[in-house]
Amino acid sequence: MEVDWEWDETLFSGAAAFYRRGRLPYAPRLADVLAEALHLDGRGRLIDLGCGPGTVALELVGLFDEVVGVDPDAGMLAEAARGAAELDVTGKVRWVRARAEELPCGLGGFTVATLAQSFHWMDRERVAAAVREMLRPGGALVHISDLKGERRTVDGLPYPAVPQAAIEELVRRWLGPVRRAGRGVLPHGTPSGEDAVLAAAGFAGPHRHVVPGGQALVRTCDDVVAGVFSMSFSAPHLFGAGLAGFEAELRRLLAEVSPSGRFSERRPGTEVFVWPRGTD
Repeated sequence: MEVDWEWDETLFSGAAAFYRRGRLPYAPRLADVLAEALHLDGRGRLIDLGCGPGTVALELVGLFDEVVGVDPDAGMLAEAARGAAELDVTGKVRWVRARAEELPCGLGGFTVATLAQSFHWMDRERVAAAVREMLRPGGALVHISDLKGERRTVDGLPYPAVPQAAIEELVRRWLGPVRRAGRGVLPHGTPSGEDAVLAAAGFAGPHRHVVPGGQALVRTCDDVVAGVFSMSFSAPHLFGAGLAGFEAELRRLLAEVSPSGRFSERRPGTEVFVWPRGTD
């Protein structure tokens, strides 16, 4: 990473309570696509790294005997535990507060490891090597993200689009022009190049799968506000004493765009890269 930035525990401070409501869901059939691609039959173990509030771990819980979610943020793990209780799967999941860099943490071997839009926050070379050692023969690492370069319009839908550009400008006006990240900044954004990192660690592949999205969603003003506060670069703690003022201005902006307080969006497609463990 070409920045003087290091991870710190405030990266998503205060964001967990907004995450499940604010973030758009992954595409439907994600679990079905992974089950087919990885020949999953309800057995084996999954480790989800940077699991947040359990978004992917709980989506895939039916495909394994046991699911382990790992995240350094206590608030995220509390939300994940609540989600597991709501789904009545508490007995099948385990939540571990740790950074991925601390693996293997005595967690044992796994059939599948998932990284859902979290790898860029990690020491990727170190984590990739540790994960490969933890995967059983025939296992795979799965990198999951929203489909890159996808254009989603709300043409024909009943409400206005979320004014993303105006929201981003408002955040910059309050927090400055350089993207914030915990106590530091990311002037060049987060790193890319996952393929080179994983290939160097000994993984084979990848095999790419696209899970189609596009389904129409209705989002309320509260949903949109939650989405803003769920992001690392606009997490609540970054606004300090100005938090209430920022939120009031954000809600005024949203009310001007949609007096009904409703917005139309489309569910994003999901891109999945399967990296088999490879042979030693």
